[in-house]
Amino acid sequence: MSIASTMNNALTGLSAAARAAEVVSSNTANVMTEGYARRELSIASQVLGNQGGGVNVVGVNRVVNQVVINDRRLADAALDNADTRVDYYTQIEKLLGEPGSGSSLSDSISDLESAFVEAASRPDSEGRLDTVLRSAQALTSQLNSASDEIQDIRMSADRQIAEQIDLLNTSLQQIDELNTDIVAARSSGQDASALFDKRQALVDQISTIVPVREVARENDQISLFTTGGAILLEGTPVTFEFTAAGAIDASKSLGAGTLSGLTMNGMTVSTKDDGLMGGGSLGALFSIRDELAPAAQTQIDAFARDLISRFEDPTVDTTLTPGDPGLFTDAGNALDTTLEVGLAGRISVNALVDPTQGGATWRLRDGLGAATPGSVGDATLLNAMTVVMSDPRVPASGNFIGSARSVSGLASDILSQVSASRLTAETTQSYTSARQDALKSLELADGVDTDQEMQSLMLIEQAYAANAQVIRTMDELIQTLLAI
Repeated sequence: MSIASTMNNALTGLSAAARAAEVVSSNTANVMTEGYARRELSIASQVLGNQGGGVNVVGVNRVVNQVVINDRRLADAALDNADTRVDYYTQIEKLLGEPGSGSSLSDSISDLESAFVEAASRPDSEGRLDTVLRSAQALTSQLNSASDEIQDIRMSADRQIAEQIDLLNTSLQQIDELNTDIVAARSSGQDASALFDKRQALVDQISTIVPVREVARENDQISLFTTGGAILLEGTPVTFEFTAAGAIDASKSLGAGTLSGLTMNGMTVSTKDDGLMGGGSLGALFSIRDELAPAAQTQIDAFARDLISRFEDPTVDTTLTPGDPGLFTDAGNALDTTLEVGLAGRISVNALVDPTQGGATWRLRDGLGAATPGSVGDATLLNAMTVVMSDPRVPASGNFIGSARSVSGLASDILSQVSASRLTAETTQSYTSARQDALKSLELADGVDTDQEMQSLMLIEQAYAANAQVIRTMDELIQTLLAI
């Protein structure tokens, strides 16, 4: 081997060692960077004139396990879907309240029943009649608030949908641009690893919104598909459209056309969990807005209907005629079963018993249709109202098992349904969380290990020192030859 070839071998070795040290430095510096893929230097022997010509740096490779990443992304989508649903059921359960807390729907019913019993024991007491009025108003106020909060939940879901659609469109556009940038970087011989990292982070971001599969294409390009079969990116990104609602009330729905659905390149797509765009947080938000929250509204509307109809019964209050509103009304009117949607938000106490609205509390004792006060010792109506609260009746609407139940029993059923749904959602959440953690751990196993990087750096330093020693030796030999 000539002196020139030996020097060339050593110089290429020094260059490769320096490049390897840069890679180790980058790995160590980004050990805490989310989405960073560990780099490895790819080198090969160099041949010059059929003889060894040292070492050549081929490039820098990203160490990733794409199969694990794809599975982890699906787990991310499932976890976000489960988290969103658990949050929803927790909110609904909270607004209904826990029995015994003093602020629950069940507690309000219990307070009203107690107020009726106490008033019946002293029908001449204006204070006890006033307690009945305030308890009835507290119950209607709670139903009003529950209805408003359910619509607020739907409105919040609608806003989040709009935000996620904007993020989805922006991310897809950026991934498409990165595909182009990676091709340009590769063709010019530049290291495109940072671009790969950024693209991976964007796909990870999308994967929480909707479950996606990444498919490799030629020239380091990627395509994206949802697990439901929708093409998100294949050469060019699709465009999603969604119009956020200015306001949402119980009467608005996707089916009625008063709320926006999701379109992809102008075509309507399904967001159900078994649809094209379901399975992630986006699908869960659509489900809350269009299915879960409306179902909760239906239940409390059915409760309000049951409550109003019980007190409109002329056999309970003989001063009423058919069609007259009872103690509880639909915004002051008698119950109209064709207008049940949103009833819980409109239910109110009859103004005839409210002194602040020109009424009188003695009508709770003598009848809402009474023109003048009757005997102050007559508790017949108050006893009848107490009985009607506990009277088992089959609900005329709502998603209930067709068995008779009291007012408090109906409220308990609503809370039980919500609690059971929350527990089911939490079970799913627990499973998806464990699966996501396991896949995340597998992915991190291919990440940066600082101990390993330090060991690699020691080997790199030794290689660098060895090549430097060769150069020094060759220099001494040349100096000796020149001195002859």
